[in-house]
Amino acid sequence: MASNPHVSVWIPYGQRKPKAGIRLFCFPYAGGGASIFRNWSEQLPAEIEVCPVQLPGRESRLSEQPFSELPPLLDALMVALSPYMDMPYALFGHSMGALICFELTRALRRSTGAALPVHLLVSGRRAPHIADTDPPTHHLAEPEFIEELRRLQGTPEEVLQNAELLHILLPLLRADFALCETYTYTQEKALPCPITAFCGLYDREVPREAVAAWQKHTYNTFKTRFFVGDHFFLHKEQAALLQALAQALFAAMP
Repeated sequence: MASNPHVSVWIPYGQRKPKAGIRLFCFPYAGGGASIFRNWSEQLPAEIEVCPVQLPGRESRLSEQPFSELPPLLDALMVALSPYMDMPYALFGHSMGALICFELTRALRRSTGAALPVHLLVSGRRAPHIADTDPPTHHLAEPEFIEELRRLQGTPEEVLQNAELLHILLPLLRADFALCETYTYTQEKALPCPITAFCGLYDREVPREAVAAWQKHTYNTFKTRFFVGDHFFLHKEQAALLQALAQALFAAMP
């Protein structure tokens, strides 16, 4: 792999673990960045090396243009992450991140000779073949878009009331929402890697049957895990989530 994962703009918080048997790439929800996963490395066992992925347009890459469509992002990720795929690895993504993980795995499969993840861990996202019935929101006028953010409860109210912060954040959120809302699922054969789907018990955006529907996308083992909480359960229930992740990853190690 790259000699020092800290130097990559895509992997800003990568920490080498000499005893690692598997590498975990983590992808954020819309508007989120790699810092969401910054403390996961110290919370997970020495056998699991955590590589939070920093997408353009946020945090340390704020000056870059965020992707508003999935295909060009997948192309960029395949190039950027290729040096880090020299050992068994898994993909974890929450909400938007889960969609990115799924389509990245399929893109890797279409790429001759690419190593596939040994486990796909998707969180807070309906199965990709289930279309979103809500109307798109990324193009809304600013007042209506802010109200949509308030409804989703993923952006602190103090941020929604801060015009300066919103000026920075809104273009990123619009791009992330556009990436998800313009996504079109295409039928392909199921994946060979196991899939585990996580969700909050009180997630109003992702019904349980939409989580269970991820089973369609693997011909390997499939499991679901539910946690107390809403769409953003991964914060308050971090300890329980990391325990479940460790269990799944240990089972996936060669």
